[in-house]
Amino acid sequence: MSVQLIEDSKGKATGVFIPIDDWKKLTKQHKSLKALEYEEPSKSQLLKELKEAVMELKLIEQGKLKARPAKQLLDEL
Repeated sequence: MSVQLIEDSKGKATGVFIPIDDWKKLTKQHKSLKALEYEEPSKSQLLKELKEAVMELKLIEQGKLKARPAKQLLDEL
């Protein structure tokens, strides 16, 4: 298996790249890894999350909810 480390500008390891053929072998051997794969959200899921975000913004505007720092919001993404 030939994995590659992904590093930031300071040389700190931030991720790992696994070739797809190796990934397929790993997921056959370890079924729980399949859960780590990205799944495209459904249209209804996107709409639900968008509605929740709009409601949260309204509560912030009304002073009923405290806004979070932008960094914390981006970390969630």
